[in-house]
Formats: sequence, C-alpha cells, structure tokens
Amino acid sequence: MYRLLFIHALSPLHAGTGQGVGSIDLPIAREKGTGIPYLPGSSLKGVLRDLSAAQLDPERRLALFGPETTKASEHAGALSIGDALLLCFPVRSLAGVFAYATSPYLLERFAREAELVGFSLPPKPRAPQEPTTAYLAPQSKLAYDGKLYLEDLDFKAQEEPSLASWEERLSRWIPIQGRLCLLHDDIMTFLLETATEVTARIRLDDESKTVAQGALWYEESLPAESFLYSLIYLGPSWRTGVSLSGDDLKHLSGAVQLGGKASVGRGLCRLSLEEASRDA
Repeated sequence: MYRLLFIHALSPLHAGTGQGVGSIDLPIAREKGTGIPYLPGSSLKGVLRDLSAAQLDPERRLALFGPETTKASEHAGALSIGDALLLCFPVRSLAGVFAYATSPYLLERFAREAELVGFSLPPKPRAPQEPTTAYLAPQSKLAYDGKLYLEDLDFKAQEEPSLASWEERLSRWIPIQGRLCLLHDDIMTFLLETATEVTARIRLDDESKTVAQGALWYEESLPAESFLYSLIYLGPSWRTGVSLSGDDLKHLSGAVQLGGKASVGRGLCRLSLEEASRDA
C-alpha cells in the first residue's frame, strides 16, 4: 500500500549533514549523484513516530514504526518511509515576487513515484531545449516584457499550456497558481547550488557584547515555500495480534517541525498525505 506524503516548508528547512563543506559550516543534505537537496527518510520517520504518539494506541504505534532501539530485534515496523525529494524550488523573481522552479528531471522522477500511488498526472510539458529559455503557464505572474528574471539570471519566456494543468494539480498543496516555471536541467542545478538560504549565525560574549571566540558560523537551509514529497509504503504488521490498514496513516498530516534549528524557527512544515489519484 503506497502513499505520497507532501511536505510544504513554511519556514527555512535545515536538514543538515553534520559536516562543513567549503565556506558553509552547516550545509544541507544533498543527493550524492545529483547534488539535489533532500530530507533524509530517517529524519522524517522520527518526526512521524513522535506525531503518532497522541493519535495511536501503543500497540498500533509499535506495529507501525517498530519497537524502540533497545528492542529493535523483536520485529520490524510495517511503515517504510523514503527520502523526501524536491519537486519545486522557490526562487526570487522580478515579477510575481517568487517563482516555483522545477525542471524536466524533477518532474520525471515525481511522475515515476506518483505512478506507484495511482496518481493521474497532467501530460509532461516539453523540455526547454536551450538553457536561456524558460517555460511558463499562460497568464503567468512571472513574465516581464517577454522575459523571466530569477535572481541575477534572465530567460526568454515562452508559454507552455500544459503547465497550467500542473499548476492546477499542485495548487491543492502550495500557492503555485501563476508561479510555476520550467527550467533547463542545467539551470536548475545551478540554482540549487547558489540560491539556497545561507545565514550567518553568531554568539555574543555576555560582557563585551562582541562575537565570542569561534562563535561565528554559516548555516544553509532550503528556503521557505520549498515543496518536497516522500513515497511511503505500508506493509504487513509484524506485531502479533495487530493488523494495520490505511486508516492508521490518516494522522500523518498537519503542522510539524522537521530538520534542525527548531529553537530559531527553522523547519516548520505542513504535511499532506495522499493515498490515491484524484482527477486533475
């Protein structure tokens, strides 16, 4: 039994790797092969386990997520949670405030996983042939004199009617109407490397009110409005006397905190669990 769990970041999301890279002391997790940011499934599962504490009785919770670490050898949990993959990345735009940027590759792998759940998706849009071209839906808020301006990049804006159907489909979870843009995969790679949120953090010395020794560091986060999804699978219960169904997953929705830096407001997200296709 497969489900899709959609994750809409309401504040910057820091899913760290625990080691510094280059000038960023606390970078976010990225896929090894593609460099695309993601949220590890292990981090997501821990939060969902805590979320279920007030919603499920202890026996069903153990059957769903498995025993605590000290008793992990007793049986496996029935719920498998995949990494949360990026679908739409918010980028500052000259017109329309910001754009939800995606690319042919990001749409392709989303369609691959949505097929397992039974989602009927709109037709795939044509891919931009040139890095200098961007496709927008008709009546997009992003076009300015025939151009699309994202950060310090400019593109020739062209209409792609199929993107209107994608906006309509995704508008159930994020405010994407008029803001979706389809970029060349190479441009998307560049933005994912350069347009994440990097914040300088300091700790002041109580007496001098200057930066304490060694207490200046840089943190990277996915920007607020980032949109991710995770493929989850509910298998048979391995706990004696407990059977599970799709109803045991209904509580996996609502507001949660994901990733690190919760005390400074990072990682506030809205979860939406979808079980089957609805007409676009």
